[in-house]
Amino acid sequence: MSTIKKRDISILGPDTFTGIRLKTPAQYAAGLPAVKIALQHAFKEIGVVKSFHALSQMNQREGFDCPGCAWPDPEKPSKIGEYCENGVKAIAEEATNKRVDRDFFAKYSIEELSRWSDYQIGKSGRLTEPMVLRPDSIYYEPITWEKAYQLIAKELKVLNSPDEGVFYTSGRSSNEAAFLYGLFVRAFGTNNMPDCSNMCHESSGVALNETLGIGKGSVKLDDFDKAEVVIVIGQNPGTNHPRMLSALQKCKENGGKVISINPLEEAGLIRFKNPQEVKGVLSSGTALTDIHLQVKINQDIALLKLIIKKLAVLDKEGENVFDHRFIETYTDGYEILMQDLEKYSEEELLVHCGVQLERVNETVHLLAEKNKIIICWAMGLTQHKNGVDNIKECVNLLLLKGSLGKPGAGTCPVRGHSNVQGDRSVGIMHHVSKELNETIQKTFNFTPPDKEGLDTVHAIKAMHDGNAKVFIALGGNFLSAASDTLYTAEALQRCNLTVNISTKLNRTHLVPGKTALILPTLGRSEVDMVDGKPRYVTVENSMGKVHQSKGILKPVSGNLKSEPEIIGNIAHTYFSKGHSVDWKNLCINYELIRDKMALVIKGFDNVNAKSKGTGYYLPNNVRELDFSKLPENKAKFSTCSLPDHSLAIDEFLLMTIRSHDQFNTTIYGLDDRYRGVYNERRVVFMNPKDMQRHKLQKLDVVDLVSNYDAKERRASQFLVIPYNIPEGNLASYFPETNVLVPYNHYADKSHTPISKSIVVRLDLLQ
Repeated sequence: MSTIKKRDISILGPDTFTGIRLKTPAQYAAGLPAVKIALQHAFKEIGVVKSFHALSQMNQREGFDCPGCAWPDPEKPSKIGEYCENGVKAIAEEATNKRVDRDFFAKYSIEELSRWSDYQIGKSGRLTEPMVLRPDSIYYEPITWEKAYQLIAKELKVLNSPDEGVFYTSGRSSNEAAFLYGLFVRAFGTNNMPDCSNMCHESSGVALNETLGIGKGSVKLDDFDKAEVVIVIGQNPGTNHPRMLSALQKCKENGGKVISINPLEEAGLIRFKNPQEVKGVLSSGTALTDIHLQVKINQDIALLKLIIKKLAVLDKEGENVFDHRFIETYTDGYEILMQDLEKYSEEELLVHCGVQLERVNETVHLLAEKNKIIICWAMGLTQHKNGVDNIKECVNLLLLKGSLGKPGAGTCPVRGHSNVQGDRSVGIMHHVSKELNETIQKTFNFTPPDKEGLDTVHAIKAMHDGNAKVFIALGGNFLSAASDTLYTAEALQRCNLTVNISTKLNRTHLVPGKTALILPTLGRSEVDMVDGKPRYVTVENSMGKVHQSKGILKPVSGNLKSEPEIIGNIAHTYFSKGHSVDWKNLCINYELIRDKMALVIKGFDNVNAKSKGTGYYLPNNVRELDFSKLPENKAKFSTCSLPDHSLAIDEFLLMTIRSHDQFNTTIYGLDDRYRGVYNERRVVFMNPKDMQRHKLQKLDVVDLVSNYDAKERRASQFLVIPYNIPEGNLASYFPETNVLVPYNHYADKSHTPISKSIVVRLDLLQ
């Protein structure tokens, strides 16, 4: 493509090292070090006064929701501070005093910026005004809002079909913005609405819908107080959802037990020092994990089958391990599940999962005696070819134990983005919902499209093939988040127009289409004012509670617009007043948006009133043990196959992970202190026995290489670090290793990329 030739862009940024320092991995999470480091980030980025002002209102009833993860707030948030270390880092990033303005873009071309690391790019500062990158130019330049809207409308109108547009959504957006965005995209005429769920928890949604009739978890926060056992599987809460540690602490204090299942033993599940408590600061803290099962990468089904098989033996021996009344009343498929288990021997399953038999037996005896069980999971289960089955096997265990629809029990998929669940609730999805289409038509008097749209991986392919020509992103860093980085970059550059609605500069802005727009928006923490009156938005947390969020900081620029304003003005300009929807009024009046949401979205009736204060829970059929949406009106057991990972003698299974100094693709710093890695991200964690077998030394430099469909993909220049990880397994940070993930290899049914089980080899560099 001519655009690629004219713009000498580095897709991956530098592959140089930054000066690694190694220490012993940490044995606890949080405590005083977390407080100290969090405040250092905040003071450096926004100053002392602004830091304390912002933090005093984050996750409080009359304040704003943390722009980080979706973990719920307690009914009575702590006045000391209802936030974690990474929440402080998130607000420091959003409210930073640094600016990316017209002078910045005049000084730096996208060619030069593309050679910066993701960390450097992210630390540049907040965007302050709309910018445009013209064809044949390598410099962004200012553009008025009105001209930006006109440019988007023009490019959309010349498409041969609405299906040549792709409309991506990040989970950071509010319910109001997401609802208006979905409404516009459907009015435009397509369901091409890929979102970040496609890349993370889509497997959860598919599995839970098929087995329980709702694509969300069933527990509430206070269920952790009542749980007898919490199983944390394929998740690292100490880094990714630190406030969850407080819930696990309460579980332990009330006599509950915690089982962790993960290839890595993470500091946050070893011990937790609660910085809000004196004993958490002065004492050794709370030991969280009672049993750690160090499973091999993506052998969770083998482990769960082994546990269930052993429980079934005890049940047959008359120990009443399974809840047969619950099974008979509420489930379907029990006999088929038991027959399927007979296909596998205990010895075979033990070899597959790689867990010590003693630990498995200890787990079985604990679970045999308990029925108030919560299972929590995240990307460690979902981002595999068999990701949907991974979650279904978890549901099997809960159904057998009757651990649903009662206090202290249920499913708990732990979401990453702060409103990713809310975005889906209000209509962001590429699937067609007949019920949603009918309510939209009744409320807004237009007919939504009934053709299924593109999810993320298929949207990338459509752009790469030239079948999609306009890409608009409501938040996010699409290039760094998606799989197959080089392929995705080519796809974006083949678009006629790329548009990013963003708060900060990121790598996606530097790998643009022929023409590109950056539209700067308000952050979650900033006052959103119209006619001298502040507005608020709503969000939904990981457990289905909808509540308000109202910013309190002065906006970093007077030329920012809110996401609903941007979307509404794009729609108003495109339709030129000739449409049944009053876009202009909707984007100004959030209460009107919520009134319309109440008419269209189930569970949002009277949302304007109910979302205030602590908010309210959306309907959840599992909590009521209502499975009427499913065949025979019953929850479903599933028969799941073992994953097939046939590795050659020189191959490994690699999982991508976060460092402690990042949230999704946002890099806060270069340290991963819980794993003992400082000032470096280009590392690969490896079992010492594997290192010896392959004649590798500590800090040897290697390339990571994957080969799918006879196409080689390479992540260059990584340092080998000996670590406690199962033999044959590797771990390395994303987004640096996303280049290894093939776009066309993904989970069955959910199409989630296989980012947690990539077959690779290591090439030693001399």
